[in-house]
Amino acid sequence: MDLQISVFLLFVLFTAGHSLSCYQCLMGSCVQSTCSSGLTNCLSATYVSVSPNSNSTVKAKLCVPASGCASGSINIGILQTSSYCCNTDLCNAQDAPDPPNAANGKKCFYCDGQNCTNTLSCSGSQDRCIKSTGTILNQTVVVKGCASKSICDVTSASGVDLVNTSCCEGNLCNGAQSVTQSFLFLCCSLLSYFLLH
Repeated sequence: MDLQISVFLLFVLFTAGHSLSCYQCLMGSCVQSTCSSGLTNCLSATYVSVSPNSNSTVKAKLCVPASGCASGSINIGILQTSSYCCNTDLCNAQDAPDPPNAANGKKCFYCDGQNCTNTLSCSGSQDRCIKSTGTILNQTVVVKGCASKSICDVTSASGVDLVNTSCCEGNLCNGAQSVTQSFLFLCCSLLSYFLLH
């Protein structure tokens, strides 16, 4: 009995002080880093911005809180992302895969800066339509698109103050409404949230 208690106490001592280590990088070389308190998961993400003239890809890896970590993908027309999340040391060594491009039959509205009546073919695991609204520089900004269920689950559970995000399951269920302001600020804010939280 004393041996079992001793072994248990040794286990607690060795694991209590263990901090998670993740690779961290953004647009450059990656380094191994010990995560700060409260950051209990490693994330690897691939972001692809799409424009008529060119596409650019950014790979990111970082420590994140469990409440803000999801494996899945999102497509808001001009920005697509794919991510995976894990919770063991250096588990984010591999780059997240490129966002999927094989259409899955689901359709959602997306915004192009002028209006939100454009339709987007969802791909891969993107089985929900997403809508985010926020106020930036006293202007209402709207972002819409396709998302995986896991992405929707994280945004609803995390209590993000920056944007009001909702997801729905039916085709084109995220509603068509026009907007007059550019939504690039909100896209950057969403990207920052997923990179920093």
